[in-house]
Amino acid sequence: MANENTGLLDAPDGIARCFWHGNLPDYLHYHDHEWGRPVADDRRLFEKICLEGFQSGLSWLTILRKRENFREAFANFDFDKVAAFTDHDVERLLGNAGIIRHRGKIVSTINNAKRARELADEAGSLAAWFWKFEPGPGERPEIVDLAHLRANPTTAVSVRISKELKKRGWSFVGPTTVYAFMQAMGLVNDHLEGCVCRAEVEAERKRFKRPK
Repeated sequence: MANENTGLLDAPDGIARCFWHGNLPDYLHYHDHEWGRPVADDRRLFEKICLEGFQSGLSWLTILRKRENFREAFANFDFDKVAAFTDHDVERLLGNAGIIRHRGKIVSTINNAKRARELADEAGSLAAWFWKFEPGPGERPEIVDLAHLRANPTTAVSVRISKELKKRGWSFVGPTTVYAFMQAMGLVNDHLEGCVCRAEVEAERKRFKRPK
């Protein structure tokens, strides 16, 4: 059981981690090896922001367990390929029981693929555009604890990114969705104080070469 004050949970190995993986093997692996580790790969960034959109109203675990199906359905989230999807592809995807069959989210993903190409052309890469919004030290809390995360499902930076994306025609990119994307892709380190991964991720972020 997670500590109600710290939000930490002892995993089967006896080591404390953020509570939200619930000691489910696939979720624990995601927590330890993906979440919060900095990403500069355009395909992975596009995939994540799309899947965060699909998650809206659902749990990330639901999406994680369907991720391979999503990758197969959406051309491995190559945004140039997805941008070329047609109405026929929308109907095909609506018939795919392996993904979330939500017309609005499917159409949004195709639209966002077109917008992603425009953004990559503008900034040199999708990664360069997103990473220019990385919060500075003065925009981050001294200690990331459970109280801070509960009080901040969005931040000033996620609001700013959301507005910029919407201005460029993106959809399903509200401030909460964008902040979840930032947390997962390592633009911030929101592993809780005391989680074994917090120091690992911080060290990885220090070594990480920011895209220009």
